[in-house]
Amino acid sequence: MAERVRVKALTPPGHVRVPWYLRGKTGEIERPLGAFHNPEQLAYGLSAEEKPLYRVRFSMAEIWGDAAENPNDTLDAEIYAHWLEKVVIHAA
Repeated sequence: MAERVRVKALTPPGHVRVPWYLRGKTGEIERPLGAFHNPEQLAYGLSAEEKPLYRVRFSMAEIWGDAAENPNDTLDAEIYAHWLEKVVIHAA
């Protein structure tokens, strides 16, 4: 089973690499892509740490809710680990 993650619903000032429409949304890690220098730091000429980058898959129903034309279609986005939090599923 793929790991479920939620994109942090942050609104920091400045250059960020996460689309607004994905913030607060839940998806599944499709695959890891490796570690890369953080572009949010590079944009300001700062020394950039390497951060893991993931391809995360979201359903259109998760992104657009009832307005999704094709709710089972998916969108993949490449998102750095510092923007993601694990979703814990509690057994009933």
